[in-house]
Amino acid sequence: MDPLPSAYAGLFSRSALTPDSFWASLGYFNLYRLAIGAIFLGVVLVYGDALNLGSHRLDIFQFVSGAYLLFGGLFAWVMRYWRERFNLQLSVHVMTDIVAITVLMYASGGIRSGLGMMLLISLISAALVAPRRLIWLYAAIAAIAVLLEQSLWVLAYDSPTASYLQPGLLAIGCFAGAGVTGWLAQRAASSQSLAQERGRELERQMRVSQLVIEDMQDGVLVLDRDGRVTQHNPRAQRLLEADSLMGEELSQKLPGFDVAWNAWRERHAAAAPYDLDRGGRGLRVRFVETGEDPEFCVLFLEDITRSHEQAQQLKLAALGRLTANIAHEIRNPLSAISHASELLDEERGTVDRPRLTRIVRDNTRRLERLVAEVLQLSRRDRMTRDRIDLKFWLPTFVEEFCASESLPGDRLALEGMQGAVVEFDREHLHRVMWNLLRNAVRYAPAASRSVRLELRTIAHQVQLSVIDDGPGVPAADQAQLFEPFFTTDSKGTGLGLYLARELCATNRARLEYVDDLEGAHFRIRFGEAAR
Repeated sequence: MDPLPSAYAGLFSRSALTPDSFWASLGYFNLYRLAIGAIFLGVVLVYGDALNLGSHRLDIFQFVSGAYLLFGGLFAWVMRYWRERFNLQLSVHVMTDIVAITVLMYASGGIRSGLGMMLLISLISAALVAPRRLIWLYAAIAAIAVLLEQSLWVLAYDSPTASYLQPGLLAIGCFAGAGVTGWLAQRAASSQSLAQERGRELERQMRVSQLVIEDMQDGVLVLDRDGRVTQHNPRAQRLLEADSLMGEELSQKLPGFDVAWNAWRERHAAAAPYDLDRGGRGLRVRFVETGEDPEFCVLFLEDITRSHEQAQQLKLAALGRLTANIAHEIRNPLSAISHASELLDEERGTVDRPRLTRIVRDNTRRLERLVAEVLQLSRRDRMTRDRIDLKFWLPTFVEEFCASESLPGDRLALEGMQGAVVEFDREHLHRVMWNLLRNAVRYAPAASRSVRLELRTIAHQVQLSVIDDGPGVPAADQAQLFEPFFTTDSKGTGLGLYLARELCATNRARLEYVDDLEGAHFRIRFGEAAR
């Protein structure tokens, strides 16, 4: 059979998780125990029972006071050399207090001596660091000791039974004081644990942020209200080619910075970046507010020289691929024209001149379309942002398209025609929609409403969809759908969808293929609806 109930057995086992603050609290309370023992012993040795201490049994009071003092010294020595089993040591301390104070109370005349209040001090002190189950155990033992002491007076000294009122109130106070103190202590411990965990998380975030800032390709500086550097990362020091930046005025390290700094300070709000030059290196300066505190601001330095070089390399690479594709696309029509011309030069009766002439004419038109689309691609940056209400623009455009392509009016259907104003170059939008509708009509069946235009506004974003009832785009071709010179039409140039997507991107819109229907579904996502 276990010496302790299973509910308490684990509380007295060896544990390495006891905080040092608990041991410190136990040590301070033991100092209180030493002081009380010394005071009690000194008072009765000097004044005897003149102060009502030991008024019933002075000899017992002197003996217990001396023993209490000795136990306090023993506890101090144990805690210094054996910091293990905290709950066991705490329980021994509390049991010693309960026994000693109860006996001292008996030696001084019982409950009327007032020494019973010292039990509350011991219980409340223990409740600050003890587990909840031990708190109730200590309170129960203290209450039993007080009631037994009073029963001794009733049985041995004929005290009236009405005298149980004060011990009973003291017993209730033991439970109430220990319980409330334990609950408050646990709340405080939970708050402290949460604060420590938040502190550790904040420390981890600060370490990660510091590593990210130090490894950034942009320079980061923190400036005070006078434009002096208070913090910076290594990249900023390299960009400014400075041995030291701390405490320096940035205007002395970066020519022209004072103009940007004063302009930003006057507006005191997020401003457009400023491009400055330092020794042939272009630097882009961007200010960021730090919140309500006007004492500091964060400054980002970006090396735009390298960005321009990378952008130029990307443009040259794209131009190289485009030139190679154009050369490849031009080669086939030129070969056909050259071969037809050679056959025409033979001037034999067997030569089918109309067929050869048609070959020359068709390939010439193909080259003309290719050149026109390449020129259109080169002019995509020449744009004028017009405010277009699609609700009124689309019906007029569809009518024009049907008349030009000789289509019946019911072939195309307009759905969801609600008011939606977008900012888009009018000629660019005309080109994009013409290309999308021509593809839809080419692959859709010749039936009523086989091509549909849907206009919707979702979360202030305008979406225009072109949907047809054709076979759709095979999954294997969807990845190459917007690549230049990719086409499944033998007479197509393969630049139509590529040009449409580029024109949309130029106007801050996005053209995408949505694989959610049996037919083809192309969708233009415009920017936020114009107000």
